[in-house]
Amino acid sequence: MAEAAAQDGTARRGKRAAEEGEEERGGRRRRSFQPAAEPLGTTVLHAAVDTRPQPLPARYFDTGTTEPISFFLSGLEELLAWHPSSDDEFNVCAVPLAQRQPPLHSRRPRTLLCHDMRGGYLEDRFIQGSATRNPYVFYHWRYIDIFVYFSHHTVTIPPVCWTNAAHRNGVPVLGTFITEWADGEKLCEAFLAGGEDAYRAVSHQLARIAQHYRFDGWLINIENALSAAAVGNLSPFLRHLTAEVHGAVPGGLVIWYDSILESGTLRWQNELNQQNRVFFDACDGLFVNYNWKEEHLERTRELAGQRHADVYIGVDVFARGDVVGGGFDTNKSLSLIRKHGLSAAIFAPGWVYEHLGEENFLQNEDKFWGLLEDYLPTHSICTLPLATSFSVGMGTGMFLAGKEEEAGPWYNLSAQEIQPLYPERRGWLSTSCCLQDAWCGGSSLRVQGTIPPGEERVAIRLFSFQMHAPPKLFLNLLYKMEGPHRDDFTVALELTTWHSSRCHDGTVTVLPSEDEPHGRHHPRLLPAPPPALSRMLAACSHGAQGWTSRCYEQELRGCSLRDLSLLVSRQQASPQETSFSCLLGELRVLDAGSMAASPPQVQSLTASQLWWQDGPSAEQLSLSLTLRWAFPPGRAACFRVLSQGARCHRAQPAQPQLLGLAHGCQYRAVGLAVPRPAPGQSCQLELLVEPVLPSELPVGPERWGRLLLVYSEPAGGSS
Repeated sequence: MAEAAAQDGTARRGKRAAEEGEEERGGRRRRSFQPAAEPLGTTVLHAAVDTRPQPLPARYFDTGTTEPISFFLSGLEELLAWHPSSDDEFNVCAVPLAQRQPPLHSRRPRTLLCHDMRGGYLEDRFIQGSATRNPYVFYHWRYIDIFVYFSHHTVTIPPVCWTNAAHRNGVPVLGTFITEWADGEKLCEAFLAGGEDAYRAVSHQLARIAQHYRFDGWLINIENALSAAAVGNLSPFLRHLTAEVHGAVPGGLVIWYDSILESGTLRWQNELNQQNRVFFDACDGLFVNYNWKEEHLERTRELAGQRHADVYIGVDVFARGDVVGGGFDTNKSLSLIRKHGLSAAIFAPGWVYEHLGEENFLQNEDKFWGLLEDYLPTHSICTLPLATSFSVGMGTGMFLAGKEEEAGPWYNLSAQEIQPLYPERRGWLSTSCCLQDAWCGGSSLRVQGTIPPGEERVAIRLFSFQMHAPPKLFLNLLYKMEGPHRDDFTVALELTTWHSSRCHDGTVTVLPSEDEPHGRHHPRLLPAPPPALSRMLAACSHGAQGWTSRCYEQELRGCSLRDLSLLVSRQQASPQETSFSCLLGELRVLDAGSMAASPPQVQSLTASQLWWQDGPSAEQLSLSLTLRWAFPPGRAACFRVLSQGARCHRAQPAQPQLLGLAHGCQYRAVGLAVPRPAPGQSCQLELLVEPVLPSELPVGPERWGRLLLVYSEPAGGSS
């Protein structure tokens, strides 16, 4: 590994002149390259090139590229030996679980999604993303209460990209602890039949893992027969695990899969009954097997009593076995489940991708969830700011300010942003993901519909709220009309509030009137941002690349927000039906009273785990390294990591090139091609970390992190 020492650039300026000069190298004189004075806060790192193999731990880093990867644990020995390591920081979820309404502990029947695809840990294992074309993504989070990542490894730790995406949309994530077949029987004998200390050690480790990686609990799936001694400790194990998870993870959950009877026999019941109730009573919920009929639901509802929402009736979308409905008939199963007031567990919805193929995946995915819409109650946002560019975590290119910044496919669910409701009204309205054009990220939201004859406008509900409105809101919308008649329409935003006689808008007119269920507010268009917000909203009056940017303000008193809708109006009344198509590139709803005066600064940027390789040409080296920095928790939506290139002589720095996005305070730059220094020569590589804040426009470069890596061959050349 390279020998390195770091110091702040300001401390080096006094010595700069003394360090410059001619150096004798091998009988000839060569000027050692010295960078110009660095901006305040720049970290300068000196490194010696060493191309000897320096492997990183294979569990945490890809052996071929050293990219950070997500991982699982196999067997009891690996579980009990697990302990936190500095090498697994990339696997720690960086996104707190967003609040939303109703909360998970309400008695409303819930929807659990269990993701099981081709054994798991596919492209989603690459923590910083991959160049995958047509990947599987999930984005209908408003319907989902709990997400489970399932695989057949003993301890399935959810890939952090899934936890980041789910948490951003308010959905808790569970890992899976599974035992099965003969090996499972041996494992269960070891930790269940082994006595209290043995099963408590397992439950303690599972709780520690969830706490460390910041996911929310476990699905427990024992699918092998148990001895009398083992099954005797199964309920105490579940109770202890549930208590440990509740203590370690706020809002943590443990859910038991319907497989084992109280006697220890492996026999799926397809219902809650007296033979498996003891396990339901020991934890937070029961995931019922898939081969049920309506009479199973009737008996389950009666026995569950007040805990009916804690019973998740399994629905296998692949429709394996004797099931009511799967595939595009999954709604038949959900209709019966909801009829009896029970929760649903939708297993393997990746059927849409695996069975129907990649080509029309997004259209088929929207069709699948649209057919279930009547049986999936949605969730409401209850905190601000709301800021989204509608990215689903994939793209055919990376966009910034309406321009394609980087061409080529990419996939990174950590980059998925808050998702809307995706309303569908057959025949007159559809919303879908558009990959061909975007304002920021990889996609925009396409809203297509018709304005009926004689109507002036239509309202498309994008987000629902359940929260007190702050006294003043600022809203920012970026949109682009499509089609030959784009100038025939105007676009605006509409806020509705819940009914209250105390609710007033800025004109102190009581809203709503007594015969209205809720109040409608049309935020005032701001032709120019107010002086106090000129930095943040400087782009409100101009878009780019055909995008239009509009800013609005709304004053409210004593109101509770209900819905945010897009209003599409036609310029002139018409007796004809009028079709429209609009792309939404970005939407922000901000509490004017809680906006920071100035953004924080990236601090303590350092580099470690330098890995040098020869090539790709004789004049070049390949460099991989890990960047770490400090930034206030929760303030950044993500960080853009950029390179200003490497050079071995004085020259103007190149335009910054995007290396990738970081969703925590670390990033592994992989395979950077840099010039090979000649003997006695120093070269430099400059790397930048730009924070992206959810409530504000780009942070000025003076607050970015900057690292200057000065590297040279050691005396005697590279090893």
